[in-house]
Amino acid sequence: MVSCSQEGRNVSAIPQMKFSLAIERKGITGVIFNSPLPIDSVLPDVKQALSIGGSAVLIAAPGAGKTTRVPLALLEDGWLEGRKIVMLEPRRLAARSSAAFMARELGEQVGETVGYRVKMDTKVGVRTRIEVVTEGVLTRMLQADPALEGVGLVIFDEFHERSLQADLGLALTLEAQALLRDDLKLLVMSATLEAEPVAGLLGGASVVRSEGRSFPVETVYRPRLAGSELEEAVAGLALEALRAHEGDVLVFLPGIGEIRAAEAKLREKLRGYAYDVRVFALHGGLSAEEQDKALAPLPAAERKIVLATSVAETSLTVEGVTVVIDSGLMRVSRFSPRTGMARLETVTVSAASADQRRGRAGRLRPGVCYRLWSAEQHSALSPRSAPEIMEADLASLLLELAVWGVGEPNELAWLDAPPAPAVQQARELLVQLGALDKGGRQPTGHGRRMAELGKHPRVAHMLLRAKQLGLGGLACDIAVVLGERDILRYSGGQAPTADLTARIDALRGRGPYAADDGARRRLSEEARRLRRELGVDASEGTRAERGDERSEQVNVRTERGDALGRRYPYVSDDGVRSDDCGLLLAFAYPDRIGRQRDSGKYLLSGGRGAAFGPGQALAREPWIVVADVDDAGADSRIRLAASVSLERLAQHAPEMIDVEAEVYWDGEAKSVRGRERRKLGAIVLEEKPLGKLPEELRLQALLAGVRAEGLELLPWTKMARQFQQRAEFARRHDGTWPDLSDEALLATLDDWLPDYAEGMKSRSDLQKLNMKELLESLLPWDRRRRLDEDAPTHWTVPSGSRIPIDYGDPDAPFVAVRLQELFGLPETPRIAGGRVPLTLHLLSPAQRPVQVTRDLASFWRDGYFEVRKDLRGRYPKHYWPDNPLEAEATRRVRPSR
Repeated sequence: MVSCSQEGRNVSAIPQMKFSLAIERKGITGVIFNSPLPIDSVLPDVKQALSIGGSAVLIAAPGAGKTTRVPLALLEDGWLEGRKIVMLEPRRLAARSSAAFMARELGEQVGETVGYRVKMDTKVGVRTRIEVVTEGVLTRMLQADPALEGVGLVIFDEFHERSLQADLGLALTLEAQALLRDDLKLLVMSATLEAEPVAGLLGGASVVRSEGRSFPVETVYRPRLAGSELEEAVAGLALEALRAHEGDVLVFLPGIGEIRAAEAKLREKLRGYAYDVRVFALHGGLSAEEQDKALAPLPAAERKIVLATSVAETSLTVEGVTVVIDSGLMRVSRFSPRTGMARLETVTVSAASADQRRGRAGRLRPGVCYRLWSAEQHSALSPRSAPEIMEADLASLLLELAVWGVGEPNELAWLDAPPAPAVQQARELLVQLGALDKGGRQPTGHGRRMAELGKHPRVAHMLLRAKQLGLGGLACDIAVVLGERDILRYSGGQAPTADLTARIDALRGRGPYAADDGARRRLSEEARRLRRELGVDASEGTRAERGDERSEQVNVRTERGDALGRRYPYVSDDGVRSDDCGLLLAFAYPDRIGRQRDSGKYLLSGGRGAAFGPGQALAREPWIVVADVDDAGADSRIRLAASVSLERLAQHAPEMIDVEAEVYWDGEAKSVRGRERRKLGAIVLEEKPLGKLPEELRLQALLAGVRAEGLELLPWTKMARQFQQRAEFARRHDGTWPDLSDEALLATLDDWLPDYAEGMKSRSDLQKLNMKELLESLLPWDRRRRLDEDAPTHWTVPSGSRIPIDYGDPDAPFVAVRLQELFGLPETPRIAGGRVPLTLHLLSPAQRPVQVTRDLASFWRDGYFEVRKDLRGRYPKHYWPDNPLEAEATRRVRPSR
């Protein structure tokens, strides 16, 4: 049963039925689908939802048929008015496969009614009405034509994968719909997505649900033994499954490396095997032909094992598969805003991904799924994977938004807004690449050209700069190699190398290392297409084509070579120079230029450390550029790099080298110092003392020094401190007084010190300041006069002595006075207009405290006689009257009379 809700109304369920679609158009007669699919029963609801609203959400279980049936069913709806349907697929393999399936259903070839556009491959024609595209292609279409003229419907398929480009494409399409095309309709399709947030994002879109069709799949938990190799476990279990079950086997592995290892192990185990078993790899790095071989059915006598990455999770049916073996692992790219680097991580799949993989075994008949983990571990899996936008490098997204006309991501509608730290990191990189203006909001002309290439901004910048230098052909080779994990095949005891130049040589069929044949053919074709797109000759970048006299002028470190006898800067037979590669890499990775600081260890221009593993010839190079690191620990392990010379960087990328005058506070010398530095990012190339200090920088450094050292750096006299304390006392009892506390003075340093610090550079200069006069200047004239009245410096006691008042505690200012000098004083004296009593520290003739009081009258009445008794015994010659209120105050032993 299925259900549909439209704008709060329930639409009655419709049972499954055979679906007939008749398309009457030039060249197409009636087409009938005689094999029913679960999605057929809700197609009327999808049609109705789109006809009455601008958007809809379709939730259909895996195997329901939504990817291939929905576009065809909607093709001749009246509201479409003959316009195109554009359907997004997250993966190239699924895009090509679904387009081919729909074309077959129409009895046509791909490129007629149904076509596709994917990276480096397009099959569309003038009659094409359904275009299946990958998400980056939609972004390019929108940037070229924001109104999407000629398009009536955009479908976002498998939206639950939440790829970065899918989120971006939806955000841009929503704005195009809102501002330019209110007749443009959107359909979001998914298998496991929570529909309500997406429906809300689409403005309250209708939600249609289909239960789908899935044959029963038995789940078997087979945890891998601790310490066992993944490829061994997979190979053994695959052969066991072939013996125990009918049909073919689909194995999910995290990446290409594991696929190759498992493939080698399987081929070893299959020697002498009784059945005819074929092993196929299936991942995004294969050519279209190789991918199609893995998907196609085999003759009845043959069986196959398909080793796949997550590319086979959705939108694909691998013919003949009844057994799934799931490693429970996947490889994802994680970006660190802290370091500005992305790294590939092998992580545990989510429960949703595990269910998607399990469903592959039940697409066509009952099946079985072996999971290489326990039931207990399965219960601990996260429900779903985090959206890519929350963890990815956002440089491409931010550039696309800038070209679109959006300076801040929050100007658009998102299911999950891009994280601010990653946005800031991307903004800084794009400014560094010259793609955005210095404000980081507007695209430059160079940035617009970068966006048109549809590559990551790093690669696009490299391609454009390389073309200017006549190195475009080499840059295209580097670009395709950077998109591949590793094309090299090591043999004969060869050690793995991190040298990019070795890979370029292998791609061109030269050098001591061999490349995987399939990868080399595919990447060579990609490089040729990229050259055509960039408009460069295939030979651009070789020494012969450039007439490179520099090859005779290079500062070659002649006595240093690697294990293969090469010298750096290395020049291969066809003219590929290692420092050409390094120069181009520097355009792409200006934050990863490294200078050697120790054997094999480098400081990168972005401020991070990086290091080669043992046995790498490049580890002896003084300057390198790093393309790939693992971003682990204090010194990230370098996986891919090329050497470069500082001279070439200075010649062809002078914008990378800054000359800055730095004026700073030297904490040891307690003085302002100046130096001129040539820097390449965080790398200091040269430093020398700065002659005359710029006045503004001198003052800023002096103020910074006072902030760092504190106000104790200034010449505080006793009188200055007393003035500050008196002012604080006045403010404590009247909040309208200015704040002259240390904290306030530091906070307002820029407001009062510059007027008195002209030409000063050191602590000794600051000692010339008169702090009391300086503080007095911070009080208005009338407050200075009132300060003397409300907070006098001294109090004259009955004996005639002027005793200083201590304001260290603004709540209890005090005077310390000998008891005999207070005879005849009946009450405690008061200040602050009589509001605050002075605290009296009563002293003996020897200036030792005998009593502290704020109530002198009470002391004379209740405490004096006990104190008098003690003092008469210790100081018998002194005057201790019976009645202190009638006695004469004295500073002497006895009164003069």
